[in-house]
Amino acid sequence: MGITELAVLRWLHIIAMVYWLGGEWGVFNTSTHVINRNLSMEERRRHMQTAYNIDILARIGIISLLPLGLHMGYLWGVQPYGGNFLVAVWVLAIGWLALCISAYVYRETDRGIQLTLWDERVRFVLIPVMVITSISSLLGYGPFNVGPMQYWFSIKILLYSVTLMIGLKLRFIMREWTTLFRVLAEGPNQEAENQLEKSLALGKRLAYFYWITIASVAFFGATKAV
Repeated sequence: MGITELAVLRWLHIIAMVYWLGGEWGVFNTSTHVINRNLSMEERRRHMQTAYNIDILARIGIISLLPLGLHMGYLWGVQPYGGNFLVAVWVLAIGWLALCISAYVYRETDRGIQLTLWDERVRFVLIPVMVITSISSLLGYGPFNVGPMQYWFSIKILLYSVTLMIGLKLRFIMREWTTLFRVLAEGPNQEAENQLEKSLALGKRLAYFYWITIASVAFFGATKAV
C-alpha cells in the first residue's frame, strides 16, 4: 500500500501519545525533588528546570493530539468535517503550540506567567466545546458520526477533554511553583515551603487518575471497540 496520509498521521499520533504519557511520568518523579527541603535551593531549582524541560514535550504532545485526531477522524469517516475546517484546526493548533512554547521559553519572567495564563484561557474555551460536542454526538445530535463501531471517537474526545481538565489543574500547580520559588529566592519561608508540599501532594493524586484517563483514550483509539 505504501506510505499513506493516514499512516503518517497515525505515526505522529503515536509519537505524541508517547511524549505525553512519558513526559508526565518524568515530571511526576522529578517534582519530588523540588520540595525536598534537605536539598540546596540551587539543586531544587535545577530539578524544577528539569521538570519544565520534560513537561514541554508532554504539552506539545497533548496539543498535537487534537488536530491529529480530528484529521484522522475525517479520514476514518467518524467526523464529517474536512477541507477548510481541518485547515482552520491545524492553524489554530499551531498557534496554540506557539503560545505554549513561548510560555515555556519565558517561564521565569512576568511575560512567561502572562503567556501561561493565555494558554490556560485557551483550555477554558476548548474544554466546554469538546465536552458539549462529544456528549451531543453520543446522544445522536452530532456533530460527530455515531453508529456501530463509531461511538469510540466521541468517547475518545470526551476523555481527552477530561485529561485537559486535569492537565489544567497541573498547569496551575507548575505556575505556582514559579511564583513560590521567587519567594524562596529571597530567603527561607516556611509558608512557601508548606504550600509547595501541599500543591505537589495534590498534583500526585491527580496524576494517577490522569494516567488512567490517558490509557483509556489510547484504548478507544487503538481498539475502536464501540
